[in-house]
Amino acid sequence: MSDESAAAISAVRRDWVTEHRDMYLQSGGVQGHIMDITPVGGRAFATHCLVKYVGRKSGKVFITPLCYADIGGEVVICGSKGGADTHPQWYLNLVDSPDVEFQIATQAFKGTWREPEGAERQKVWDFFVDCHPFYAAYQTSTERVLPLVLMKAATEIPVFKAEDATGTRTT
Repeated sequence: MSDESAAAISAVRRDWVTEHRDMYLQSGGVQGHIMDITPVGGRAFATHCLVKYVGRKSGKVFITPLCYADIGGEVVICGSKGGADTHPQWYLNLVDSPDVEFQIATQAFKGTWREPEGAERQKVWDFFVDCHPFYAAYQTSTERVLPLVLMKAATEIPVFKAEDATGTRTT
């Protein structure tokens, strides 16, 4: 998928992503964690987390909702950008940071992250696609390998608030 076609899809979904993030933040995680995403090829009880990160160029704080799965005590997310030919900004910013902050439902954590490799990556990918089948289509639409990020909670922190974000991004 070209970046242009990914941008067109993103424009259509932008309002939904913003509404989802705002609902998650305003409810303290009571709403937005579990969403019915069957209209986009997902499951009726799809799980979502929030990831907070600092822009590597802007220095602004961003909060992005993402599908996740839990495998072996680690939370896995995927840098798909809907199958675009370039990585999402949240992933590029995360790569520049040794730590990650993420929220699942009504609990937020500061922790570490890593990218699985080799046989482990294949195992994690298979599990993630089983949880969120539309990611398989995203992978087939681009030549880049969609990055997987495994996050491990270390310290519980306060849940995210809308005012924590000093920037707004939907990709």
